[in-house]
This record gives sequence, structure tokens and C-alpha cells, in this order.
Amino acid sequence: MPRSSRFTLGERIDHLFVDFIELIFLAGYAARAQKAPLVARASTKLDTLKLFLRVASEIKSLDDRKYIALSKPLGEVGKMLGGWRKQVANASAEK
Repeated sequence: MPRSSRFTLGERIDHLFVDFIELIFLAGYAARAQKAPLVARASTKLDTLKLFLRVASEIKSLDDRKYIALSKPLGEVGKMLGGWRKQVANASAEK
């Protein structure tokens, strides 16, 4: 990433990655009643992360190969997170 974007957009992307991983970790160990809000927040962080990566790619701060290498696994994680979100919602609706 160019120096001009590294300390602004790049730093924000780094923080979003760390926040997302932290929320996933917390949700994994949370009590059943506390999982839904944590998974929802993780989903929001992931969507924001994908948006910032797309912006970085559009302004050419991130080359296309790196963007593709990051976006494909994040898409898979998004699918898994969506399944987890549905599972948590169904579990809380059954109570």
C-alpha cells in the first residue's frame, strides 16, 4: 500500500480485521443468549472491511491481485458467518 494510504485507509483496514477476529472469538465462547449480538456485530465489521478493501482497490492503493486474494476468502467467511447468524437466530427463536 502506498505511504499516503498506509496510515489512513490501511490502518483502518487493519483495525477492522482485528476487531472482526476479536468478535468472532468472543462469539465462539459467549453464552447462547449473548451470541446473536456478537455475530451481528461481526457481520457488520466484515461488510465494512469488504467496503474499505473495495475502496482501496478503486483508488489503486491496493493492486488487483491483492484485492482478489483478500476478497475471495472474505466472501467465504461471509457465507459461513451468515449461516452462523441464521443458526443463532433460529436457536433463540425456539426458546
